[in-house]
Amino acid sequence: EEGIAIMKLYGTLTSPYVRKVRAFLHEKGIAHEFVIEAPADAAGNVPRLNPLGKVPVLLRDDGEALFDSPVIIDYLDGLRGAPLIPPVGEERFRAQRWHALGQGVLDAVVTRLMETRRTPELQDPAVLAKQEGKVAGALRFAEAHVTDGTPLVGARFGVADIALATALEYIDMRYAHDWRRQYPFLARWLIAMTDRPCLKETRAPT
Repeated sequence: EEGIAIMKLYGTLTSPYVRKVRAFLHEKGIAHEFVIEAPADAAGNVPRLNPLGKVPVLLRDDGEALFDSPVIIDYLDGLRGAPLIPPVGEERFRAQRWHALGQGVLDAVVTRLMETRRTPELQDPAVLAKQEGKVAGALRFAEAHVTDGTPLVGARFGVADIALATALEYIDMRYAHDWRRQYPFLARWLIAMTDRPCLKETRAPT
């Protein structure tokens, strides 16, 4: 890696999709530069690099841009070190299912958040109820499938754990409600994960 440009990750400190990629980079020990930039920054690089105008965007050292957090994570996993996504078989499918669940929770919380930011008379209660229902369904699924404080797939911390922990902490940040009392196994699982350096170092500032 000597003598070549370092890859850059563009994103914000509060985006949960960016955080997921940052946690993955941290866990893998991949050298990179984190460039704090919002999609709306007129003079920024995000709209130039991603036609969808969204973060995260990963600019590889060869100048190729990748976007969408699952795609970036899939790319990063092949770069170096032991895989955080199981390479084949049932474990791979289970890990990717957890990743999809976490991604879906993020999407639901973001959609709900956008609705709550509209003026009260323009907010649609049906939109809020639908997204809250998705979050509740995901929490029920996770409660029934988590292991007690251990990695979700196999015996090794990986993409499934990053995806679920990021989603749960984003619920706390943008849709705070007392889910822990209703889902005690899930609450205990998250406590066991919170001191993991990749999660600790990438939390949004309060």
